[in-house]
Amino acid sequence: MKTINPATGEFLEDYDLMDDEALDAIAKDAAMGQEKWRRNSFYERSLLLQRAAELLEENKEKYAKLMAREMGKPLAEGVSEIEKCAWVCDYYADNTADFLEEEVIKSDASKSYVTFNPLGTVLAIMPWNFPFWQLFRFGAPALMAGNAVILKHAPNVTGCALAIEDLMHEAGIPDNLFRTVVADVDQTQNLIKHPDVAAVTLTGSTRAGKAVASTAGSVLKKTVLELGGSDPYLILEDADVEKAAEICVTSRLINSGQSCIAAKRLIAVEDVYDEFLEAVFHMMNEKKVGDPFNSATDVGPMAREDLRDNLHAQVQKSVAEGAECILGGSVPVRDGFYYPPTILTEVSEGMPAYEEELFGPVASVIKVKDTSEAIKVANDSDYGLGAAVFSEDLQGAEEIAAYELKAGCCFVNDFVKSDPRLPFGGIKESGYGRELSHFGIKEFVNAKTVYRA
Repeated sequence: MKTINPATGEFLEDYDLMDDEALDAIAKDAAMGQEKWRRNSFYERSLLLQRAAELLEENKEKYAKLMAREMGKPLAEGVSEIEKCAWVCDYYADNTADFLEEEVIKSDASKSYVTFNPLGTVLAIMPWNFPFWQLFRFGAPALMAGNAVILKHAPNVTGCALAIEDLMHEAGIPDNLFRTVVADVDQTQNLIKHPDVAAVTLTGSTRAGKAVASTAGSVLKKTVLELGGSDPYLILEDADVEKAAEICVTSRLINSGQSCIAAKRLIAVEDVYDEFLEAVFHMMNEKKVGDPFNSATDVGPMAREDLRDNLHAQVQKSVAEGAECILGGSVPVRDGFYYPPTILTEVSEGMPAYEEELFGPVASVIKVKDTSEAIKVANDSDYGLGAAVFSEDLQGAEEIAAYELKAGCCFVNDFVKSDPRLPFGGIKESGYGRELSHFGIKEFVNAKTVYRA
């Protein structure tokens, strides 16, 4: 497996695949490590998670540079990602004992309650776009619950994956309890079926999620899937248009547009459409595209050449089918896998810009007649990860978010974001299950009924 610097196209590192015997040994060793780990108290586990948080904070610039080299994340965003990883470690270190406290339930027994036991070893198949956060938002609660973790990361961030393993071991997590594997697709499918793997979590594409769910289902193993998204942001007639535009642009361009929960379909009612579009245009046009190591950079390169080329093909096809490209939309002549901030208007059903996830710095701006049509267009998607509503009528916007939008995370007057205190996940082709909060830690435990006559 080779890693490539997306800012230059230059070769970084070559990694050998592990053989099948090594992967088998890792799974078996993880099961043995988990048998010891599950008997540790929450307090004992929390000390090691807190140490991991300290190491993350102490080395955040180093890890941010590693992400910049391997997948092109601008340095400031990389530092913020590492800080968030430290937060989630501390959050679960502080709260797991309460989250997994035995729950007493009255029945006809003399004593009955639910206890939360770890499942065993969880295989985590993670993507490249947030190389540290995606792992830690799952790994911190999974470890605190008493599970072992095997990490199979995206090939282009193998250096990040190995760095996470080193960090965990330095924090005191037993060597066999947290392992990174370097494996191909077929080997990963075999790991899912391995008798010492109890469950699987995947963050990635809908196609990958279906493949993993199918394999795991064939051996009746629990899965949690956080998949793609085409998040709609509704700008209603009473919205603060300038503020809405600023938030939408920020969300659309986070991580150079490579985020499942980025604002992707900007749906504005006709009364404010022109004003909103003009504001979005000026804000996106001012963003600086460049080297992720340059502090002035707003938008770095896309993580891989094929991802950039696929995005451009979606833009071109949408334009061929009637969309209008009013900003960007062309591949720059330069080294690296860059794509400019791009705006598509006149977007309608059937176009890639309407139907598909655009995983890069491309915004579809859609005009609708009124709030009712905005809700209809927002829900007219196979995806259901995040959504946002912008309005000065806070109660009305909240009701739309709570009851009308078909998504797992709905925000009012802000962009969709993950937070350790709140559950995160989607519906429809955006996956199932939840991460974070007390909901997330309970995905990989056995809620066991205990009954004493």
